[in-house]
Amino acid sequence: MGGDMPDSLPANILARPGQTLHSHLLHVAELSQQFADRFGAGPWAQACGLLHDIGKASGKFQERVRGNAALHVDHSTAGARHAAANWGGAGRLLAYCVAGHHSGLPDGRSNEDSCLERRLDPARRRLEDCSAWRNVLAGLAEPAPPPAAAWPFDTRPEGLGFRLAFFVRMVFSCLVDADRLDAEAAGDSESLERSARRSGYPGIGALLTRLDAALQEKTKAAKPSEVNRVRAEVLAACREKAELTPGLFSLTVPTGGGKTLSSLAFALEHAKRHGLSRIIYVIPFTSIIEQNAKVFREALGDIDGEFVVEHHSNLAPAEDAGDDRPHPATENWDAPVIITTAVQFFESLFSHKAGRCRKLHNLANSVIILDEAQMLPVPYLRPCLEALRELTATYRASVVLCTATQPALNAPNPSENGGEGLKGGLVGVREIMPSPVALHAALKRVQVRILGELSDADLAARLAEERQVLCIVNTRRQARRLYDALRARPGALDGLFHLSALMCPQHRTATLERIRLALKEKRPCRVVSTTLVEAGVDVDFPVVYRAAGGIDSIAQAAGRCNREGLLEHGEVFVFQPENGLPPGHFRRTAQAARSVLEKHRADLLHPDAVREYFLELYWKVETGRDGLDTKDILERLGHDASRGWFPFKTIGQEFQLIENATQGLLIPYDEAARNVVRALDALERGERAGGLLRRAQRHSISLYTRELERLEHEGAVRRAGPGGQFFVLCNMSLYSPEVGLDVFRDDPGVQMPEDLIAG
Repeated sequence: MGGDMPDSLPANILARPGQTLHSHLLHVAELSQQFADRFGAGPWAQACGLLHDIGKASGKFQERVRGNAALHVDHSTAGARHAAANWGGAGRLLAYCVAGHHSGLPDGRSNEDSCLERRLDPARRRLEDCSAWRNVLAGLAEPAPPPAAAWPFDTRPEGLGFRLAFFVRMVFSCLVDADRLDAEAAGDSESLERSARRSGYPGIGALLTRLDAALQEKTKAAKPSEVNRVRAEVLAACREKAELTPGLFSLTVPTGGGKTLSSLAFALEHAKRHGLSRIIYVIPFTSIIEQNAKVFREALGDIDGEFVVEHHSNLAPAEDAGDDRPHPATENWDAPVIITTAVQFFESLFSHKAGRCRKLHNLANSVIILDEAQMLPVPYLRPCLEALRELTATYRASVVLCTATQPALNAPNPSENGGEGLKGGLVGVREIMPSPVALHAALKRVQVRILGELSDADLAARLAEERQVLCIVNTRRQARRLYDALRARPGALDGLFHLSALMCPQHRTATLERIRLALKEKRPCRVVSTTLVEAGVDVDFPVVYRAAGGIDSIAQAAGRCNREGLLEHGEVFVFQPENGLPPGHFRRTAQAARSVLEKHRADLLHPDAVREYFLELYWKVETGRDGLDTKDILERLGHDASRGWFPFKTIGQEFQLIENATQGLLIPYDEAARNVVRALDALERGERAGGLLRRAQRHSISLYTRELERLEHEGAVRRAGPGGQFFVLCNMSLYSPEVGLDVFRDDPGVQMPEDLIAG
């Protein structure tokens, strides 16, 4: 790559129109280094920044940047080759980052021409002469390999492959974010506007002051009660433990104990004391992200969503535009408070895509709260735990496992619980609450009773006898079947409601408002719901029925019963459905619950019962065919690590928490939804849907592709928007004001894939 600048090249080599390559490489190197300095890898990221675009110093690329857009030039491989050829093993790691800064991290070795091994081989891929890059950087220090002692992580052989791969992703994140931020700052007026929106965030200290004021007002307005007294103790404990050094924490608080705002108080206090940069709040379900965001924005005084940013997997911020487009922080999580989903969080940690990895470096020096931590994906549990362990061990993050039913994620410890624990589990997790057992006793508001098998008819009869009751079942089909059985009973329509994910969010919100009003006015209120009501939905019933499931699910159901402790005790009945349980998750968790039932029949929700349940569940899964690492991710990352080969792209494609493809179906439920449909239809080919997509989410449901194709074949669904890329329900007779989309109208006896969806 040595030599003088070819005479055919203009003296002023460009990275893009209006920006010199010299300026771009320098700015990206500086910004990358700043990002990586936070976890001790500044020299690594600086080297990536200086090398990432040296391939643009070719005559052919300069033709392209000056107007010949039809030319295709590989400008990423040149820097990767320089690093790998000159800097040994460290250079190989940097080569992944440089080669993939647009297309994504490649596999090290594969049968594809895009793998790193083939891209580094001059015999397999010819590159344009870009030797002029040295002239571009004239006067600057030669790009240099990182110092030999610059490994910022534990280099012991055990698990080293995972740590090396994780490190590559973090450096890659620094490079990608710096590259895109520099392009944004040098772009057109719209890009400059986006760049401006990234500045001016309030500091952690200012946010803590705002939260303190909001919590004081909330305390003043709270009525004296035992539940509110305990909530105050939870908050006090969170504030006290915030002074502990960063690392792994658990926060075990029964449902209704105020853990949402208390965990935020811990996070902000902890971040202020230890100089951490942001709070990342991870929730298990998309359905409640707006609810949590609203709570945080009200508490922190961010009505317009400028620094409390929500981001989940259904949002495509890079493709959005328009007045209500997502905040730029959804791209790189540089805002002080991020609320996201487990799907977005964990899939990003194992992704190969540049857009998804871009935000990872902002996990360093952050507080990560995993709300409902018992929902960690069991088939990927081991790689997820390794990622959490690495974030706390190397990248100075604090992770809080926040839940009412703490999963047994601790490694075996001879001094605790008789030495029982999860093989390969977490070490050094500190519980924030002084005594979860005492807290459980103080907030015990229900009695759990185990029933036998109940037919739909018998269950409907029992529900009809109750004036106010919630019944939660495992599948959409069972919810519909039971609702129909109740509806057929004389007088049962009075105060009868149905909830499922076949109702669009706007519809569910309206139904929940009617339910809450009926409960408040003490009118008849009988609700049949799928498990979506357990996802943090704030309702308070005197009686709850729950189809058999895991102890964590039963505890979530119990959290909708006597929530405010106004009754001496609420009643929770657990029953076996007459048609049994769906295979897979529901059946496995119910079996694990049964195995600990006899020992803890007096209090099935006791923390000891919860711990034994999770140990039983993990043991059954670990010894079964599914395992706790179904894709062998840990083994594959360690297989060729000594030679620097990692299957980044393959793992990124396979790490899918929701593996069955679904499509969104827009429901013209009200005038707002119909306006969205009309706007989509009015778009010209090539126009972006912009903020329409975000508004459409409130009026959409998710269906498996097979079911959507069936509805389209029947003429019930049409395509909308440029190229027909969106689906709209056009036969509204299939959408009921009571139950939503009626997908069970033709073949009620057939088991459908949708039946396996929790909600």
